[in-house]
Amino acid sequence: MRVILTGEVIEWRGPAPFHFVRVPDEQAVLIRDIAEMVSYGWGVIPATVTIGATTITTSLFPKDGGYLVPIKNALRLPEKIELGSVVDITLDFAV
Repeated sequence: MRVILTGEVIEWRGPAPFHFVRVPDEQAVLIRDIAEMVSYGWGVIPATVTIGATTITTSLFPKDGGYLVPIKNALRLPEKIELGSVVDITLDFAV
């Protein structure tokens, strides 16, 4: 299954700062529909994430009834993504 979204890069501070994009509610509903089939525990959902010409494999994190897409350095650096950037994201899920 493929989900396409646009979102702003935000920072969430844990032990170290991390960058994420919150999945909009409309797309989060689609992901919730497949979550049980693809989650491997703790509600995280494996996905292939593409921004621009860069693709990585990661996992979405559940947060406040929705999902956060981690924007790892492997995406941020080659695509020159900064905090506050608005990015187009393609999520691919193996269903």
